[in-house]
Amino acid sequence: MALILNIETATRNCSVALSLNEEVIAVREIAAQGYLHAEKLHVFIEECMAEAKKEIKDLNAIAISMGPGSYTGLRIGVSAAKGLCYALGIPLIAVDTLEVLARNIEVNEGEILLPMIDARRMEAYTAIFDNNYNKLRETKAEIITEESFTELSGKVHLLGDGAAKCKEVLTDDKFVYHDEALFPSAKQMCSVAYNKYKISDTVDVAYFEPFYLKDFIVNK
Repeated sequence: MALILNIETATRNCSVALSLNEEVIAVREIAAQGYLHAEKLHVFIEECMAEAKKEIKDLNAIAISMGPGSYTGLRIGVSAAKGLCYALGIPLIAVDTLEVLARNIEVNEGEILLPMIDARRMEAYTAIFDNNYNKLRETKAEIITEESFTELSGKVHLLGDGAAKCKEVLTDDKFVYHDEALFPSAKQMCSVAYNKYKISDTVDVAYFEPFYLKDFIVNK
């Protein structure tokens, strides 16, 4: 049995889920307009542990959403996860944030999942997955134009807070928008994290860094 703490802070959604093997046994999350990760993350962790009647020392591993996404959000989540792993002597598991987002919905065989995280203006972090969540194209930061994704055939399901900006640009009937699936959630990390745990697919706690994809820019 594996008790895994799943942490997702790559977007506005500050999300924590505690799972026993693949089953979610406690979850806390809030998607606020302002980032509340520094304020809420450790509170959510404590509340999840209390709800499940578990103690921190009972954890077998911690899974972190690795990015891409918000620089600050990723730093807060990864710092918390690494600190706990180091103190407890347990492994750290890294999960692709865009796969976590894609797992918010299910689609039919042959259809495409296109999770999109807002990267400001007309840019988005994107990747392409099949209906079994296998990645078909690497993660990119790309500017969305009318020519974007013209090579894709069949139904293409767009989800995430980066998809909303595409509605006036990507208007072909093949594009299906899922407004209800705006953010990745720690709830969708649990099965991925457990499968990685079973095969010891972990990262080095000391040297792991989030996948920022773009350099951090300080606004003047």
